[in-house]
Amino acid sequence: MKNTGMIRRLDELGRVVIPIEIRNQFNIVEKDQIEIYVDGDKIILKKHEESCIICGSTENLKEIKNKLICKKCRKIIENS
Repeated sequence: MKNTGMIRRLDELGRVVIPIEIRNQFNIVEKDQIEIYVDGDKIILKKHEESCIICGSTENLKEIKNKLICKKCRKIIENS
């Protein structure tokens, strides 16, 4: 894990600002969704990416009944 040397304070509502340099590096823009993970004593933020509900792929997604499924998984379902 790389230390950026940047420190931010939480505001009274528990919010923290992600510095513009980091937002630019990860292509995070206003209204993007951020996933929050906990790993031991660490809090991890990750830009949310739409993914297949079966295998987790982020490529060739199609929405079926409000669920995203990739092309490979759709073929497996069709052939079973």
